[in-house]
Amino acid sequence: MSGFRKFSKAGDLGYTSLLKGQRVPKYDPRVEAYGILDEAVSALGLAKALSKNKKIKEIISTIQKELYGLCSELATAPEDYHEAPFKISENHTKKIEKFIDEFLEKKPLPSHFVIPGGTPASAALDLARTIVRRAERRIHKLLHDGVIRNVEIGKYLNRVADLIFTLARFEEES
Repeated sequence: MSGFRKFSKAGDLGYTSLLKGQRVPKYDPRVEAYGILDEAVSALGLAKALSKNKKIKEIISTIQKELYGLCSELATAPEDYHEAPFKISENHTKKIEKFIDEFLEKKPLPSHFVIPGGTPASAALDLARTIVRRAERRIHKLLHDGVIRNVEIGKYLNRVADLIFTLARFEEES
């Protein structure tokens, strides 16, 4: 059989490569953080597939792309950070805040606890939100330990989780 192999075996011994090829253990805190973000992107994909709301689908696509960009930022070794292909900035956070404001102008959020599962799409969004919150906790540990320095990442993920919560509540109304 010829052609592209779907497996390289390069990670069989518990190491993976950062963006520029540096080898690190798979349990490296950066790898853990961008692995969690990858989970969030997949959960958002499920929510997007279940949603019937075009605007929500577009916003989810935007978030997915930005989270993958953030993965590349986290996969960039500190010595190569100046060459990172993507960096979360205040503009990313402000864009997320604008999305939240757009939805909250239409309808305020409930003032009580919400049990997920109102609709398949809202349940998938709530799952994605909890995964983003887990990533946010890991990011704050990386910031606290000085492994990464871009404090905007923590702010951005906090807003993304808030936006996903907002989208889930609107999906329940659809």
